[in-house]
Amino acid sequence: MSSAFDDLLAANEDYVRSFDLAGLQPVAARGLALVTCMDSRIEPLEMLGLKPGDAKILRNAGARVTDDTLRTLVLAVYLLGVNRVIVLPHTRCKMASVSGDAEVHDTIAARYGVDTRSLEFHTDNDQIGALRHDLERIRHHPLLPADLPVLGALYDVDTGRVTPVDA
Repeated sequence: MSSAFDDLLAANEDYVRSFDLAGLQPVAARGLALVTCMDSRIEPLEMLGLKPGDAKILRNAGARVTDDTLRTLVLAVYLLGVNRVIVLPHTRCKMASVSGDAEVHDTIAARYGVDTRSLEFHTDNDQIGALRHDLERIRHHPLLPADLPVLGALYDVDTGRVTPVDA
């Protein structure tokens, strides 16, 4: 019986043969936490000139600063050497192209018959407004340092450019 994951496990065998990351410390060597989208067009290390071990990378649909993102940032700041944060959504994001969570719920229900209303997807078609809101959530979180540097930027999936967003 063939596994749906055979290709990945075979690729891992190749990876193991040239693995050279042993000994990396669990802290962010460059003090960075990057909050970005799960979109497969994003290469978080390469686009910022980073290498493995340099940053803590938090990915979710839409690069939103959710309660879980905040929980992870608190841990990263106090236990994992993070001393600066970039929140980096991207152009042509599906989560920013819909009118709201209701549209996503309705689409999934119509196509697949699955009721997803128990979930919050944090969609927002005002992507820059959502980014500014998320930056404020970090800047004013009572468990994060008040002087923690936080940058908002937008990644262009067609050019690779990261453009800071004035918040």
